[in-house]
Amino acid sequence: MRQLDLQVLDTALQWGLEGHALWLCTVLSTYGSAPRAPGAMLVARADGQFVGSLSGGCVEEAFLEALAGGELRAPAQIVRYGESDDERQRLRLPCGGILQVLVEHRTADEAWIDHLRDLHDALLGQRRLVRDLDLTSGAFRLVPDQGGEVTQVQAEHVRVRIGPALRLVLAGLSPVAEYCASFARAIGCEVIACDPREEMNGRAPDGVRFHPQMPSEFIAAGHCHEATAVVALTHDPRIDDLALMEAVRTPAFYIGAMGSLQTSTRRAERLARIGGLSEEQIARIHMPIGLDLGSKTPAEIALSVVADVLRVYHGKARDEL
Repeated sequence: MRQLDLQVLDTALQWGLEGHALWLCTVLSTYGSAPRAPGAMLVARADGQFVGSLSGGCVEEAFLEALAGGELRAPAQIVRYGESDDERQRLRLPCGGILQVLVEHRTADEAWIDHLRDLHDALLGQRRLVRDLDLTSGAFRLVPDQGGEVTQVQAEHVRVRIGPALRLVLAGLSPVAEYCASFARAIGCEVIACDPREEMNGRAPDGVRFHPQMPSEFIAAGHCHEATAVVALTHDPRIDDLALMEAVRTPAFYIGAMGSLQTSTRRAERLARIGGLSEEQIARIHMPIGLDLGSKTPAEIALSVVADVLRVYHGKARDEL
């Protein structure tokens, strides 16, 4: 999930608690080129207020027009956007794209509020679950995640995997880290920065949660789930090394540290000698961090870091690029 989808569930729960009937939309599949991936969400109210995104604009407009016209009142149904040439042109979907969207119309009853709260708690509790929906009855439930595709449609059942938002933990602030935060926010990540140095207080970019503490303490407290990337970008071993020692003991999918090949070799020796890390643990650390783009400036280095995080998150080998 992306941070925007977490905001959708936060808003859905808030509106539900206020008694509003809601439309919760989930992208099930895309054909051709589409701006939002399967699992992306949007929540709307009858008055036209909405949070989230399905396509970046035009599909949202068509959806809201349908709501205003009294359509889409079934508890759960699948709607396809962009099937005809005329509709693709009107919606301006790129490259012949087609979106298949699950649209749920839910009243603010106790069962729905409890379901939204369970989804919200699952995300904050770093758990992976699957929403199982019956298109005929509109019934919904949560079941354990056994892996597989983000979304599945089988006969009259829809299954949608729900997991934590992609999280980037910045182990210390630096010019590279600040650019990383901006790039990560732009692609929808939750960004958290930890730095105990007084001079770094107030330096975190907008939209970044800042914790004035050692990154190792934050990581050791259990804040890294399997959708977390930890990047150490300060060149200060007192901050970087301790963060890495803790990060390899978590399910974080990406752990990386900035430095040259020579610096990375010395760091690996320190982590083994002082931190007691095994070869397997050290092998989890991307060092030197990032894709080899010939980067020189802080912005270029940050771009290579965030690109490498996305590469690993999407399961792409370097030789596939």
